[in-house]
Order: sequence, then structure tokens, then C-alpha cells
Amino acid sequence: MTTSIAKPAQPRVPSAPSPHTGAAPTHAGRFIAAWAFAGIFYILEYAARSSPSVMIPQLASSFGTTALGVSSVLVMYYYTYSIFSLVAGGALDHLGAKRPLTVGIVTLAVGCLLFSAPSVVAGSVGRLLQGAGSAFAFTGAVYLASRGFPARYLATAIGATQCLGMIGGSAGQFAVAPMIQGGLGAKQFWIGLGILCLVNAVLLYVVTPREVIPSNKKTGGLSGLLRPYKVVFTNPHSYLSGIVAGLLFAPTTIGAMIWAVPGFQKDIQLGYSEAVVAAAMVPLGWVFGCPLAGWLSDRIGRRKPVIIGGALLMAIVVAQLSLSGAPLIPLKASLFIFGLLSGVAMIPYSVIKEVNPDDVKGSATGAINFIVFGITSVLGPVFATQIGQTLGKMDPIAHFREAGLFWVICCVAAAVVAFFLRETGHGAGHPPPAKPSTVES
Repeated sequence: MTTSIAKPAQPRVPSAPSPHTGAAPTHAGRFIAAWAFAGIFYILEYAARSSPSVMIPQLASSFGTTALGVSSVLVMYYYTYSIFSLVAGGALDHLGAKRPLTVGIVTLAVGCLLFSAPSVVAGSVGRLLQGAGSAFAFTGAVYLASRGFPARYLATAIGATQCLGMIGGSAGQFAVAPMIQGGLGAKQFWIGLGILCLVNAVLLYVVTPREVIPSNKKTGGLSGLLRPYKVVFTNPHSYLSGIVAGLLFAPTTIGAMIWAVPGFQKDIQLGYSEAVVAAAMVPLGWVFGCPLAGWLSDRIGRRKPVIIGGALLMAIVVAQLSLSGAPLIPLKASLFIFGLLSGVAMIPYSVIKEVNPDDVKGSATGAINFIVFGITSVLGPVFATQIGQTLGKMDPIAHFREAGLFWVICCVAAAVVAFFLRETGHGAGHPPPAKPSTVES
């Protein structure tokens, strides 16, 4: 009798991820493999996010609207991305990664297919679906990374994850622009991207392991889904982490991926191809900056100095480029360095996981994405109204300076807020205690 009880209990131990070391060794490899396919999902969603910036005239013609009208459609992505980040985080904590990630990438695929239709309504709905589905990509990849990689490499793994996204972001501009110039229609591009997403959805579903979710997390309905967020959102450092990351993300998500190409064409008279290459330098810099910033933070065992130093250096790079009469560093080099430094925007994603209990990891990532892209959803229309709509209608040098000043203020504000963050790096000498949450009753 004793033997029959002990044997079924033992296999459960390796299948449950450890709060401090990720998945057990027997399953870590499978989670890492699933993380790789989630990374492909993240590449595809970032390509969907950034590629419209190189086809605004084509989209304006297809939708029968103006460039400013296209901008209004594009920003809808961030509305649903922000909201569904909460859904994604809760779903991951409740259901594991297999089903939520598959649903997310299929939703992105449907959004891409709808965006190919020559209609503002279809394009708007498609963009909303793209944002909703994309919310599962990074959150899911981080969830899988936290189970496949040891905790001491968490910041590095998150940086590597963001690196994959930036590859997609850079390709969405650098690689897609020549296709559009070569005669590829916007409709064909979005259909092709949707098909790629569907293929990856099948592969992701097959590779991702099923998880044994405690019964108390499966039950409770909506209240059970929201309970982890009560833990996260009653922690003030969750808000601080999101605000810092949001202010550091905005120059890339709004400045580089929506307004950079038309801005460089109008304000500093670059040709289309040259403007695309210049804008793509920012996400290309992120490709290297995200893992580098994560590695540096893990190496020195500190989060705050890397965040604050990176944010202030970002402000200096933008200031010398746009506010000074003669930039010290050439345009493309400045933008690459800016993107490299922007990698520090990922460190708050480690902080929010470290200041919250281990059993709400998915919800913590969903919460910070909600805050980050909530900030983007606010700053996007503000920038479009105050600065974007005057593009080509005022002195180009003065307009370029106004745009630069906007991003300088964001970076400096991020550095100021970061001063109030709790230091969670292992080198601080007082890491936060591993406290239980109120999730489990």
C-alpha cells in the first residue's frame, strides 16, 4: 500500500518547474525548444508591427485615406496589445504555454490576412487582432525561458528573447522595403506573413510540452484568472518597472517604427531607401543591445545602474543628433548606438519578476506589457497630434528638433523614475525575500 502511493507521486517532481531554477533538468530541454519557436513567433509579430512604416503610401492608397489616417489605424495595434497582455499572462499561469501561445499566433495570422483587405474597417480590425495575438509572443517566450533556463541567467535569457524580436523589427523595415520597391504588393506581403504565422502555430503546438497545472489554478473562473494580478498590481514596484520600460520603449515603437521613415524624408531630406536603412538601425542596435544589457546586469549583479546609465546615454545620443547644430556622430551610427543602448528597456522585465512571487511569473510579464504598451497607446497619439501632423508643414530643422526633444524628455523621465525602483540584482546584498503570494488559497 505504501509502495503504490509513493510511486505515482515521484514522477510529478521533475515535471514541476522550480521557482528558482526554471524547469527540472528532464524537461528543461523541451521548454528551451518551445522557447525557440516562441522566439520565431516573436520575430513574426515584430515584423508585423514594424513593416507598415515602409509601406505607408501603399497602405494609404489601399485604405483610401491619408498618411495620418494610416497612422491612426497602425496605433490600434497597441490598444489590444496592452489589454491582451493581461489576458496572456493570466492564461499562461492558469493553462501553461501550449494552448495560449497557439491561440495567440493564430489570432496574429488572422489579423495579417484581414490587414491585406483594401478597407479601413478591415485594416483596423486586422490591426486590432494583430495586437491581441502578438501580446502572447513575448509573454509566452519569457514564460518558457523562466522554465527552461536557470534563474541566474534570467535577464540574459529575456535579453536574448527581445533580441529575436528586434531581428523581426529590423527585417520588417530593412528587408521588406526592397520587396515593396521591387513590386511586391502590400496585399501579397500580408497574406504571406499570415501563412508563415499559421505554419509556426502548428510547429509551436507540437513542440511545446504540456504542463501539470495545480488544480487550484485551473479553478475559480474569472476571479481565479485575475487573482495573480491582485498580487502584481498591489506592488508599487510593478508600476515603476512598467513606467520605466514604457518610457524607454516609446522612442523605438513610436519614433523608429512609425515616424522615422517619413520624418527622415521630410525633415532631413533623405531618399526613401536611405531613410529606411537609417530607421532600421534602431531595431538592429536592439538585436545586440538587449542581450548585452541583460548580460551586463547579470554580470555586475545590479539592475538600476544599467537602466539609469543606459537611459541617460540614450538622451545624450538623441540630443547630439537632433538638438545640436552639427551632430558629433553620423546619423546611422547614432541610431545604431541609440538602439544598442535601448536594450536596457528589457531589464525592468527582470525586475518585475524579481519583486513579485514566483507563482505569478506569467502575470507579472503580462502586467508590465500592459503598462508599457498602455504608455505607448497614450504617447503615440500625443506625438502624432503635437509633432506628427506638422511634418512637412513647418521648418524641417525646427521640426526635427521638436521630435528629438520629445524623445530626450522620455529617456530622462525614465532615468528619474528608475531611481525609485527596488534593486533586485544578486549583487545588491539584500535580494527580495521569496515570499508566498495570495494566489493559492
